[in-house]
Amino acid sequence: MSLTRLPGVYRPQHDTWLLTDALADAGIRPGASVLDVGCGTGALSIAAARTGPRSVTAVDVSRRAVWVARVNTALRGVRAEVTRGDAFEQVAGRTFDLILANPPYVPGKCGTPRGRHRAWDAGEDGREMLDRLCVNAPLLLAPAGTLLMVHSGLCDEERTLHLLRGGGLKAQVVVRADVPFGPVMHRRRRELVELGLIEPGQHSEELVVIRGDQPTAA
Repeated sequence: MSLTRLPGVYRPQHDTWLLTDALADAGIRPGASVLDVGCGTGALSIAAARTGPRSVTAVDVSRRAVWVARVNTALRGVRAEVTRGDAFEQVAGRTFDLILANPPYVPGKCGTPRGRHRAWDAGEDGREMLDRLCVNAPLLLAPAGTLLMVHSGLCDEERTLHLLRGGGLKAQVVVRADVPFGPVMHRRRRELVELGLIEPGQHSEELVVIRGDQPTAA
């Protein structure tokens, strides 16, 4: 998929395509309302359009990402509401049939992320955004709704499953894949070794796609 992208906007990589493949296999019915959390270039919104959704809402904190996502969806004839801000604040009080999320999950001693680093920096354990997503997703899913999210196996997939199940979702890992480190992970290898998250000489990580399903209304 060729997409317009400005400097500072997250470039779709292995995690993006792993999630789009999981979406294609998820059996999402036409007519769903879709939320794309942290939309970046809009790649996931475009992929979701192939399911025949009723609506697509995409949110990102980056002004550049919002502009790029608007351009990319418009060029492909995808009708999407693309807004800037905190995803959970922007859609508070609404529910969705499908939530897609490729959140920041790269661990590191990074402090408060700024600029382009907001697309990947996620605290020492990589869970700064993941934990928020796990808490909010059950509140945002409509009955029988589905969450599909991707993150590194370095970020404790069991905690993700525990939090989602604690929120009432049926949660499971649906895809696993070993992929080589991207540029950010390569630059951060020494730090990740010091944090005890990877072994010296490690050059790859496992990515997981986790699915959470909201029970059907009684």
